[in-house]
Amino acid sequence: MDNKAELAQLQQQLALLQQAMSRQQQSAVIVMEGQDAAGKGGIIRRVAWCLDPRWLHVWPISAPNDTEQQQHWLQRFWQRLPQRGHFAVFDRSWYGRVLVERVEGFCDETAWQRAYPQINQFEATLQQEGVKLVKIWLEISEQEQLKRFRQRFEDPAKSWKLTEEDLRNRARWADYQAAKQDMLLQTNTHNAPWHQIDGNDKSQARVDCFQLLLTQLSPGVDMTLPQQPKQFQDFFAQHE
Repeated sequence: MDNKAELAQLQQQLALLQQAMSRQQQSAVIVMEGQDAAGKGGIIRRVAWCLDPRWLHVWPISAPNDTEQQQHWLQRFWQRLPQRGHFAVFDRSWYGRVLVERVEGFCDETAWQRAYPQINQFEATLQQEGVKLVKIWLEISEQEQLKRFRQRFEDPAKSWKLTEEDLRNRARWADYQAAKQDMLLQTNTHNAPWHQIDGNDKSQARVDCFQLLLTQLSPGVDMTLPQQPKQFQDFFAQHE
């Protein structure tokens, strides 16, 4: 079976899992992190395509606005958490505090060092409330990133994806890699581990991500389909 066919099957399975979790009022938070052009958006789109949008919210995270800058830095994420029975997918997340904000100097060292235990407590609280948390880091090589940047530059339909910020971040590749390693070391906890996926092969990475989501979200979910009420059976029996 090729990756495209396997992915289609996995999407069907994830759709059924979402339905079961919704019936049982179980929530999920999916965190997608990785280098620029690692393939986060492509995976998120394929998750969104197969799930019921009534129980799904995708949050693309960028710099905090003026109001958010006056609040505790985690407040904007608390406000985006899913209600019971819903999924929330974060395209980047609270980990920006210890990645881009650290590297670019948007917060001082005291703030980003303090963020590690704050993040761990935040995630522990989510799980204590029964929220299923999956944290994914998509990893690509420096050479693969350059290849994808060039493809975006040369394709008018995708050129909008390439920004000056992408090039600036690439120039600080080593700094971002160091920040990533510290992040993994400090926040890879027993109950909220990081799952690193090789993103250099896009189609395989998509399959790997869906397999991971099914593995991580399925435990504790009853996949038994609900029985139809007897009055429905009686109704259609009368109209045979």
